Amino acid sequence: MRKVIKKRNVAFLGTSLPRECGLATFSQDLMDELGRLHDFNAPRMIAVNNSKSYAYGNQVMTQIDQFNRADYTKAAIEINHSNIDLVVIQHEFGIYGGESGDFVLDLAEKLSVPFIVIFHTILAEPSPKQRLIMKQLSDLSFKIITMSQSKVQDLLEIYNIDEEKIQVFHHGVPMVETKSRNELKERYGYSNRPILSTFGFLSPGKGIEYAIEAMSGVAAKHPEALYIVWGKTHPVVKEEVGEVYRNKLMDLVSSLGLGHNVAFVDKHLTQEEVVESLVLSDIYMTPYLGKDQAVSGTLAYGIGYGRVIISTPYRYAVEMLADGRGLLADFHNSASLEQHILNVLDHPELKEEMERKTQELGSTMMWNEIAKSYAELFRETMSASYVLKGSAI
Repeated sequence: MRKVIKKRNVAFLGTSLPRECGLATFSQDLMDELGRLHDFNAPRMIAVNNSKSYAYGNQVMTQIDQFNRADYTKAAIEINHSNIDLVVIQHEFGIYGGESGDFVLDLAEKLSVPFIVIFHTILAEPSPKQRLIMKQLSDLSFKIITMSQSKVQDLLEIYNIDEEKIQVFHHGVPMVETKSRNELKERYGYSNRPILSTFGFLSPGKGIEYAIEAMSGVAAKHPEALYIVWGKTHPVVKEEVGEVYRNKLMDLVSSLGLGHNVAFVDKHLTQEEVVESLVLSDIYMTPYLGKDQAVSGTLAYGIGYGRVIISTPYRYAVEMLADGRGLLADFHNSASLEQHILNVLDHPELKEEMERKTQELGSTMMWNEIAKSYAELFRETMSASYVLKGSAI
């Protein structure tokens, strides 16, 4: 008689598509891959909303108003009375209500099903409240996930988290079939042009102004070089101050006479467009200004598709671009960026070698591989929970 496999039910807590948010995309990519595994049902979502309403699909089992504290307890009770076996809490301080997002603790404390936490931000200098929230979430959880090996020490020393609870998984990258670099350049109208790019939500702190200034010197030696800034302004930034940053960047392009060498694509990219923007690029840049940034999904994507990457030395970039997988420019320094760009454009053999090294790591970061690691952790968590409850899985 054929054995019937009891499928596991997982729910994710965090932002959910169609809300335009990197965390929502991360959740969706992981959920899609889990749903393809034979022993998991399609995962569900507990969607955290800001002041806007969203047209969610049927994967959303319940919603939480970010600023309504009672919703967190209500959601925990609903989860406890459902068939959910495990909850995955996606953690960013800004998406939950209360001081530094402490309302999420109301839900975590009341859950009777096991949960793990994925920390997307690990501050090197947290406030006492931020430290307390992360410590309490960690104490209540089965495991916590960081996507940066360099942040493990912070979790141990700054947050006093039990080392046995910490696991490190790479940020996943979606597998999308595309045309070749030259074919994509031709389709987009960039044939025979060296293409540099940055993608993601536009906001101060991304350091795009330094990359634009660097293009002034690059264009003098490579007049056909083009730097494309893909992506719309971050919704929160746009709501608060409008297009101040984008307009500042466009004014800079105009003042430097770089209209032929810098372009903006002001839209929220589809997953396919993100990947195509990377594949057609000769150089991918993350000139960010925050030195303690623990994770960058855009940098992970660049590595996943084997691009030459030029970045400032924030912590995630230093870790991921080690061993010749990229070049690190100084913070706030357009001349340093320019030097690295010219080094790549002037030395095709260097570019080819860096692409090879980056692709070696990138091939291990596709979501179909990363999801297997998460799935194994989820199975372990559920098995441990069932044993503790005195029953077998």
